[in-house]
Amino acid sequence: MNIILRPAALSDAEKIWKMQVEAFADLYQKYRDGATNPAAEPVEKTVARLNQSSTFFYFIEADGESVGAVRVVDDKNPDMPKRISPIFIMPKFRGNGFGKAAVREVERIHGSSGWEVETILEEPDLCRFYESLGYNQTGEKHMISDTMNLVIYRK
Repeated sequence: MNIILRPAALSDAEKIWKMQVEAFADLYQKYRDGATNPAAEPVEKTVARLNQSSTFFYFIEADGESVGAVRVVDDKNPDMPKRISPIFIMPKFRGNGFGKAAVREVERIHGSSGWEVETILEEPDLCRFYESLGYNQTGEKHMISDTMNLVIYRK
């Protein structure tokens, strides 16, 4: 799978925000998790993330088109886990392996170990996605609502 990760700039904040609103809309409609779903975030949160010194935001590009984005939080401290939060592929590009290719590329750039991610326990496809990339559930979970729990994975 040929993808490239193109670093995002502060000037890309609105584009990233619009993409994430569209990409997470289905999960927002399903769970109504206004406190945790990126589709419910204001653009200012994307701006704030892009201003963080430990944040690396990338557009996931295939054939010159932005198919998604991924944010890496990397403090460059071996005692602190690196985080992927969020990663998303636009609905019309899903199922093509772009997400897995992006995570592999992020791991190539930032290191293959010391990672932590959260995903929705009630979404088996999301759990399998991380498991297929070598991530393991820690047993930690956070109840968001009666129908939704976030589970922690590490690699």
